[in-house]
Amino acid sequence: MIAKIKGKLSELEGNIALVETASGIFYQVFVIPAIIKSFKLDQPIEIYTYLQVREDAHHLYGFLTKEEHRLFKLLLTVSGVGPKTAFTIISAIKINELYAAVKENDLEFFTSIPGLGKKTSMKVLLELSQKLDEDFKIEKMYMSDEDKTVVDALVSLGFKSHEAKSSLHKIPKNLSVEEKIRSAIQLLTKK
Repeated sequence: MIAKIKGKLSELEGNIALVETASGIFYQVFVIPAIIKSFKLDQPIEIYTYLQVREDAHHLYGFLTKEEHRLFKLLLTVSGVGPKTAFTIISAIKINELYAAVKENDLEFFTSIPGLGKKTSMKVLLELSQKLDEDFKIEKMYMSDEDKTVVDALVSLGFKSHEAKSSLHKIPKNLSVEEKIRSAIQLLTKK
């Protein structure tokens, strides 16, 4: 298993990098956008990698941090999620936002990731919540029309979807839509 590569970023084309090691071997690595933004050509680079071995090919996936690498391997344990899908998820999100989305059972967060359908999103959310020891509550995934209106209003005001949904759980249910919006804004601006 190739777990980490240290060398020089030799070439970059799209999300494929060539990393030259001190021994003169070049490794082709699929890299996440954070690596592309963080390193320039001919600059020293050290990245965590995951080697996918298939009958017809060997693919290396590169990550900037150990946490991204760990989350990638965790995503691979979700049934129906392969390296390409896991790599797409890691490339599209910030890790702390993913953890918050799992904690809040935010299905919309996962369905907003390009290439991730509703069925796969539900599977990822369910299995990650179990693996991360979060309570999975199906009723949290579905909101009343009033609550959707509150969340939409908060998002239009610039709050993140998972923050808006989280605030709903902290305010009384018997308030009007306007009162819920006001209460949620107060909660969210106290941070």
